[in-house]
Amino acid sequence: MIVLGLTGSIGMGKSTAANMFRAMGVPVHDADATVHDLLANDRGVRARIASRFPNVVSGDAVDRQALGAAVFGNPKARHDLENILHPLVRQSADRFLRKHRLLRTALVVLDIPLLYETGGEARVDAVVVVSAPAALQRRRVMSRPGMDAERFAGILASQLPDLEKRRRAEFVVETGLGKAYTFVKLKRIVQAIRTAQSGSRGSA
Repeated sequence: MIVLGLTGSIGMGKSTAANMFRAMGVPVHDADATVHDLLANDRGVRARIASRFPNVVSGDAVDRQALGAAVFGNPKARHDLENILHPLVRQSADRFLRKHRLLRTALVVLDIPLLYETGGEARVDAVVVVSAPAALQRRRVMSRPGMDAERFAGILASQLPDLEKRRRAEFVVETGLGKAYTFVKLKRIVQAIRTAQSGSRGSA
């Protein structure tokens, strides 16, 4: 089984790329979706967050905006939150991989926003980075609800620069040229991997 890592800085089109992989029949594990599920449904996680960030949990609900504000610009708080969430996200990804190995799935994708920042490249066979011009990235991000220039700058500061991600990745997919172009590029990556797998099986 080939494990592709999918990553990219905020506003680069990673979610769109993940959906395109799914449309091609490639299973995708979404780290962000796992975090959302943990915050919404895991009582243990909510209890630990309430203990560390007492003003962000009301009843059985985590106020994600308040939680974001609590860790924004505070490396210690961010580290504490990551220590709560990241091991559980890793466990979820490991279960996903075990399941698809048992199913003998040929290709899967781990969608990890902070892949390089957390050493995630060691867990995958190759990395796909989605990228777009900085002006387009900014326009996409600033159109999001609740976003402002300070928050955008803070997010960028917490992420590896786009140029460095592009340098490290096996595959770079430009997302600023339209969705059809992005889909074709991703489809070629999938086809190349599947062709290589077929060749290796044929020579075995």
